[in-house]
Amino acid sequence: MRVISLNLNGIRSATNKGVYPWLAKQHADLVCLQELKAQAADLSLAMLNPPGLYGYFHYAEKKGYSGVGIYAKKQPDQIIEGLGIGDIDAEGRYIEAIFGDLSLVSLYLPSGSSGEERQAAKFAFMQRFLPRLEALANSGREFILCGDWNIAHREIDLKNWKGNQKNSGFLPAERAWMSDLFDRIGLVDVYRRLYPRHEGEAYTWWSNRGQAWAKNVGWRIDYQIATPGIAAKAKAASVYKTERFSDHAPLIVEYDYVL
Repeated sequence: MRVISLNLNGIRSATNKGVYPWLAKQHADLVCLQELKAQAADLSLAMLNPPGLYGYFHYAEKKGYSGVGIYAKKQPDQIIEGLGIGDIDAEGRYIEAIFGDLSLVSLYLPSGSSGEERQAAKFAFMQRFLPRLEALANSGREFILCGDWNIAHREIDLKNWKGNQKNSGFLPAERAWMSDLFDRIGLVDVYRRLYPRHEGEAYTWWSNRGQAWAKNVGWRIDYQIATPGIAAKAKAASVYKTERFSDHAPLIVEYDYVL
């Protein structure tokens, strides 16, 4: 089973940059999209349902903002849009597809980089999302949570960690929250399980400022985080950088699992 996660930084922009011809060649079973920056009326038929895939979306109420989606080769048993928390769901940050005993989630955690108000909103999201993560970890079902978590967990996960310790995305409280997911709740960082020492090749996001892309001054903020059973079936992972569809790069994981 091939699972791809990609923050599009605008589905229409990524379309213009060739994401769909690339996607057609990937033969992915499941694709998680974040930051659609669009509503249903903005999407073409090819965006809604690319050839061979079924599309499901959770749009933000604000136009041109946020939004998540899932493409699947197989129709799911159920789709869950949102967390049932009004202000979070208004921003279109969570969609879950259920396939038997496996759930796939496309998640877009808020960014706090624009100022104190959005950082407070990010912390509030993290606090209220944590019980849901605990519940799914204890549900007895398998989950893969793909997406842009907007947190670099460890020093290995970004180039300039020393200079970013007071910046959103690498704050001590954010990193501790991620550690809690892995150490106490028992979820698994799939890429790090496979490649515990990868540095530069693991980055998934680069600032548009300066020469960040050219110099590979990146951050690993896109993850596939899974329950232990399905995480143990991951056999390979990679970040695709040959073409650029966004300021993020696709994270691809191969699982020894039949959907």
